[in-house]
Amino acid sequence: MTQLERVISEIEKLPPEEQNQFAAWILEELHSEQHWSKSFAKSSAVLSDLADEALAEHKVKKTKKLDPNTL
Repeated sequence: MTQLERVISEIEKLPPEEQNQFAAWILEELHSEQHWSKSFAKSSAVLSDLADEALAEHKVKKTKKLDPNTL
């Protein structure tokens, strides 16, 4: 028995209403994770460019240390 089969077996012991709530939660989590994965995949070039820009600014002393007390 796989771990997924064990989980499903435990879920099946719950009342139908709780099974439905659990299933809805799992589906929402899966879709959310897929959304974030796609978003990050699409934005990797942009994030890389921003990181390169920040490093270049830091090298020419255009950055300053952040003071948490003044944020």
